[in-house]
Amino acid sequence: MAEVRNLQLDAVIGYEGSVPNALTFHPDGRHLIYPLGSAIVIRDLASSHSQRYLHGHKDRVSCVALSPSGRYIASGQVTHMGFTAPIIVWDFETGAIIHKLELHKVLVQSVAFSCGDEYLASIGGQDDCNLVIWNVETGAPICGSPASNDLSYFVKWFNESPFSLVTGGSYNLRVWSLDVEHRKIRPTDVNIAQLKRVFTCVTIDDDDSHMYAGTVSGDILQINLMRCLMKNVGPKKKFSKSVMSLLQTPSGHIIVGAGDGALCVVNKDLQKILREETVQGGVTSLTIGNGGHDMFAGTSMSNIYYVPVATFEPELRNTCHNTAINDVCFPYGYSELFATCGGCDIRVWNSRNCVEMLRVQVPNVECLCLTFTVCGTQIVSGWGDGKVRAFGPQSGKLLYVINDAHSGGCTAIAGMHDPSNKRIITGGSDGQVRVWQITKQSQTMVASLKDHRAQVNCIKVRENDTECVSASNDGSCIIYNLQVYKRSASLQASTFFKSVLYHPDESQILTAGTDRKVTYWDPMDGSQIRVLDASEDELHDVAITAEGDYFVSGGMDKLVKVWHYDEGMCHFIGVGHSGSINRLAISPDQGICVSVGAEGAICIWAMGVEAE
Repeated sequence: MAEVRNLQLDAVIGYEGSVPNALTFHPDGRHLIYPLGSAIVIRDLASSHSQRYLHGHKDRVSCVALSPSGRYIASGQVTHMGFTAPIIVWDFETGAIIHKLELHKVLVQSVAFSCGDEYLASIGGQDDCNLVIWNVETGAPICGSPASNDLSYFVKWFNESPFSLVTGGSYNLRVWSLDVEHRKIRPTDVNIAQLKRVFTCVTIDDDDSHMYAGTVSGDILQINLMRCLMKNVGPKKKFSKSVMSLLQTPSGHIIVGAGDGALCVVNKDLQKILREETVQGGVTSLTIGNGGHDMFAGTSMSNIYYVPVATFEPELRNTCHNTAINDVCFPYGYSELFATCGGCDIRVWNSRNCVEMLRVQVPNVECLCLTFTVCGTQIVSGWGDGKVRAFGPQSGKLLYVINDAHSGGCTAIAGMHDPSNKRIITGGSDGQVRVWQITKQSQTMVASLKDHRAQVNCIKVRENDTECVSASNDGSCIIYNLQVYKRSASLQASTFFKSVLYHPDESQILTAGTDRKVTYWDPMDGSQIRVLDASEDELHDVAITAEGDYFVSGGMDKLVKVWHYDEGMCHFIGVGHSGSINRLAISPDQGICVSVGAEGAICIWAMGVEAE
C-alpha cells in the first residue's frame, strides 16, 4: 500500500470578515490572527505567503481572542442545535491545543482574556446566554451566571484589574465583579437613564476610568466605570448604520468602525468627528499595535485594511470572496493567473503572489460557473439569472450577454479547444445542454439538447471538439456528438454526478458525485471500468494532470486528495479547507492545484507529484 503523505499548502486566500472583532494584531507587531471557516489563520506580515493554520474546530469559528501577553489564543464555534459548542485554547507559538472547554450550547458568542492571562471569560448565544469564567492554566470553570435577561454580544475585561469585566448586548450593559475565592461573579447594571440601546462593542480606557460602548442605533455611550453611570452620548450626527467596532488610541481618541463602511476618529468626549474615511464593507474588526502606530481594519466584505494611525489613510492589504466560491479555472496554457467566481463577482488572481488583478461585479446576481476561451480573450460566465456574460480578462469590460440562456440559472459552461471554433456549450438548472455560436455581431443558439431531467453540473469537451460529456443530478452523464447534436452514449449510476472529465488520452472518462466514489468509464459503451471509494462524504470535483498519471479530488470532507490514476491509490492528502470543497483546477504547467470552498477560501497547493 502506498504511503499517504501531506500535500504542501503554499497559500490560502481568505478571511471570515463577518465574525465580529475577530481580527487581532499580535503584540510582537508581526502577526495577524483571524478566522477562516473552522480554522484560525496566523499570518506573518513579514512574508506575504507565510501563514499557519490552527485546525481543531468541527464547525464555523464564531469568535476569537488573543491574550494580552500574546501567549494564548481562544476561539469558540457554532454547532448544531442541542450540541455543546466548544472553546479551544491554543498555544500561539506551537499551535497546540491546550484546553477544550465545553459548557456552552449551540454557539459561543464572545471570549476574552483577563489582563494577566489568568482567566478566560466566555458568553453563549441565544440558546445559552450564560457568562462563564475559566481558569486558563487548568482549563476548569471557576463560576458562571446568566449574562442577562436578553442576548449578550460581547465580553471584555478591564485593562488593569483581573477581577472586573463588562458584558453588553440587547438592552443590557453590565459591569461584573469576580470573587475567585468564593467562586462568585456579581453584576452591576449600568445606568443609562431613559435610553434604550442594543450594544454591539466596547473599548475601555487604559486606566479603567471610562468605557465607550457602540450601539445598533449608530451612537456611542461614554460610561463612568467607578459609578456605572452614563457620562456622554455622541456624536451629534449618528452613524447611518450600527457601530460595529471601537478602539482607543494611546492619545485617547476613539476610532470607530461602522456598518456603512465609515472609519472615523472621534474625540474623547464624543462630540466631534476629527477624521473620516470610507472602506468597502461594514468595519467588523479594529486592532492596533506597535505602540499605537499601526492599525488594521477588517470588514464584512472580507477585506483587510492597513491604517497608519498618524495619517489615517486606509490601504487595502488583503481581499477575497466573502461568500462561497462556485468555480475556478486557468486560461488555456497559461499558469500565471486564475479566475474564481462566487457571489456577485468574478475575480482574477496572480497565482504567484496571490494578488487580485481584476474584479468584475454584477449586483444582486450570483455567478455560478466560468471558463476562459482558448484564445484567452474572454471570460465566459454563467449566472443565477439564467444569463451568460462574457468579459474582457484584462479590462473587465462586458463584451456580450446571452439573455435567457437557461431558465433558473446557467450552472455549467465549456468552450472549444480550436480557436477557430467559435462555439460555447452551457448547461442549466433546467437540465438542458445548449450550444451557442459566438460572433462579434451575435450569439446564436445552434442546438438545445434536452436529455437530462435535472440540473447540469459540469460539461467537458473532447480535444478535437467532436463531442462533449455532461454530468447531471439525474444520475446520468451523457455523451453528445457535436457534429450532429445527438446523444451517442450515457453513463448511469445511483448518484448526483457533480464532476466529469476526459482522461488526456480520451480512452476513459472519470466521474465524481454524491455516492462518494470516483468512477472510471468506457466512453464507447458507457460501462464501468473501475470504482474507487474516494471519500467518506460527497465528492464535488475531480481534476487530472496533463499526462494523466494523477488526479485530484475534493468534496464535503474538506480534503484535497491526490490519486495515482493507474494504481487507484491516494498518495497525498491536503488539509486546509474549513468548508466543503466546491471546485479544483490544476495549472497548465502542473506546478500548483487551486481549490475553492464553501467558506470562501482559495487554497493553493504545490503539485510535486510529477517528480516522484
